[in-house]
Amino acid sequence: MSIKKECVAMLLAGGQGSRLYALTSKVAKPAVTFGGKYKIIDFPLSNCVNSGVDTVGVLTQYQPLILNDYIGNGQPWDLDRSFGGVHILPPYQAKRGSDWYKGTANAIYQNITFIKRYNPEYVLILSGDHIYKMDYSEMLLEHKRTGAACTIAAIKVPMSEASRFGILNTNPDGGIYEFEEKPKNPKSDLASMGIYIFTADKLYKYLEEDNQKTETSNDFGKDILPTMLKSGEKMQAYLFNGYWKDVGTVSSLFEANMDLLGDNPIFNLNDKDWRIHSRNPIAPPHYIGQTGVLKNSLVSLGCEINGTVENSILSNNVIVKKGAVIKDSVIFGGAVIEENAQIICSVIDEGAVIGKNAQVGAPFKGKDRKIAVVGREFAVAENQVIGAGEIVEDKD
Repeated sequence: MSIKKECVAMLLAGGQGSRLYALTSKVAKPAVTFGGKYKIIDFPLSNCVNSGVDTVGVLTQYQPLILNDYIGNGQPWDLDRSFGGVHILPPYQAKRGSDWYKGTANAIYQNITFIKRYNPEYVLILSGDHIYKMDYSEMLLEHKRTGAACTIAAIKVPMSEASRFGILNTNPDGGIYEFEEKPKNPKSDLASMGIYIFTADKLYKYLEEDNQKTETSNDFGKDILPTMLKSGEKMQAYLFNGYWKDVGTVSSLFEANMDLLGDNPIFNLNDKDWRIHSRNPIAPPHYIGQTGVLKNSLVSLGCEINGTVENSILSNNVIVKKGAVIKDSVIFGGAVIEENAQIICSVIDEGAVIGKNAQVGAPFKGKDRKIAVVGREFAVAENQVIGAGEIVEDKD
């Protein structure tokens, strides 16, 4: 009998992330820094290993180099396995030609051979740009209990925001009778999280049929799921009650980082029962100088703080010089904040330099949350002013 895996995960990590602007002009969205020491992709990868899923295909496309280097052989997530483990799956040249991934469903279709190599009974489809902690094994148990062809993880959202999501209309037992992709007039507040468990043979069938169609966008939400419903397949919703954030915009990424702060943070990264693993850079302990002030902030290894940091998150090796002030901001690794510079309500990308006496961002005015962004390795000149909501980056 050949060795097989009960469940294989496929992690969609090829999106451009255009709504993150300068933060994804040189890196894939899942490789964007989060919470000081993490990348966004750490969360689904850690969820997999914590849930007992040890075979993960990571589908890359846009700006994959940094993401590929970061994942490496999967050792930080205990995914360096002789059979299974983590595998990078970019588009490739095949006998019948090649193409970029046309949509989420097409990306999985192009890698059916990888999935079948492990002969799984179930396939878990994940997105690489969400922040959450979830036990997929519980969702898999529910999928098996109901005998569904596909189970979709869902979370309740305010009705005022429901039109931004794929909405599940369900029966009292959680069975899905209708799937609406971003409806103008939603009937339900149950939003798809973009997390699916398929019975493997059903997934193969509908992916292969979709690939034969000419009028298709090759997308799970727009094509595969509605087709399965129309064909009478049993579809089930799995209600998730924990923290979940789609960090596809600058404001949502900023808010999710701020949710880590405080004595009782909305999202706790210090849960010893559900560790979030990451490939940590080698760095010395952080240092707070005699003129340094640190309040309600997360600070990673290698930081040197001789200025004031309040209600902010600093990644590794950030240097904050004397007189500099950082408030309500997120600073990525290796950034340098020169003397007397001020950073307020901003996101500063890796390796950026903020010159002496420069000003970046401004306090929020009521509900008007304008977040300034400084791109990767961009140098803000001495005395330069970057206004609230302004985005600056190198254009090469």
